[in-house]
Amino acid sequence: MRPYVILNAAMTLDGKIATATGSSNISGEEDLKRVHEIRKDCDGIMVGIGTVLADDPRLTVHKINARPEDNPVRVVVDSKCRTPIDARITNSDAKTIIACANEYKDEFVKTEKYETFKKRGVKFMWCGDKRVDLSLLMSYLHEEGIDKLMLEGGSTLNFSMIKAGLIDEISICIAPMVVGGANAKTFFDGEGFDTMDESVKLELIDSFSLGKDLILRYKVLK
Repeated sequence: MRPYVILNAAMTLDGKIATATGSSNISGEEDLKRVHEIRKDCDGIMVGIGTVLADDPRLTVHKINARPEDNPVRVVVDSKCRTPIDARITNSDAKTIIACANEYKDEFVKTEKYETFKKRGVKFMWCGDKRVDLSLLMSYLHEEGIDKLMLEGGSTLNFSMIKAGLIDEISICIAPMVVGGANAKTFFDGEGFDTMDESVKLELIDSFSLGKDLILRYKVLK
């Protein structure tokens, strides 16, 4: 068993979720409120360590009226235990789980940073040898009571999750802008597939305009 996973993101018309310099203010205020409604409806929200290092997100529900208990459990996929000691995702606003690879466990649990995180109530899940085993992580999150999980990437984690067949729905905001850039982050990066036949197929289940943006919802076909 695993959570139902909704991948949500905002991208430019040319598929970029951030520029090469890390600028990522893409969607309008209406879409930000939509995103926080999804967060409120989910039990957990997951990002990769790259997003934590680049954006230092809170991953709480704060763009709409909400109670502290409406905040989802925050999950970080952090194979090498690189989450900064002052990362906002480890504050007391909501529960936090950091998933790390087993190779780094013995050294990390001896550190002061690990003890500080534990005192804050941060949980650690160790799975996979050199990289986090995402399938094992999903099973663990389900056991932790997370039935619906919102995935907010970034692009490498997005691809790893969809390649592993662990995404059920994609909700994407397309903003009317083009930024280009060979080194700008796209919606999905990673190693990619070699042929179009290998690609993950989708079914459009909803579409609508929201302010200046276009919202598309897809079901991932298994």
